[in-house]
Amino acid sequence: MMFKGESDSYIVIKGLSDDVSIIGLSRGDETKPQHTEKLGGGEVMIAQFTEKVSAIKIKGNAEIFTAYGIIKSESKKY
Repeated sequence: MMFKGESDSYIVIKGLSDDVSIIGLSRGDETKPQHTEKLGGGEVMIAQFTEKVSAIKIKGNAEIFTAYGIIKSESKKY
């Protein structure tokens, strides 16, 4: 669950299958990968936007809980 206010910059990512990739992208003149994590099915990660991280890319089947609602990402279907 997310609460409005000070926690707006936090998101919760729940892996729905194995091999969910989370990539933090840096701020600045060039956007670069800052940090990478892998989640398995059922694993949860709490992430925060910071002075260094301006975007988070999520690949794989996951639910993303934000102050604005829940978003579901999916793997590519070939």
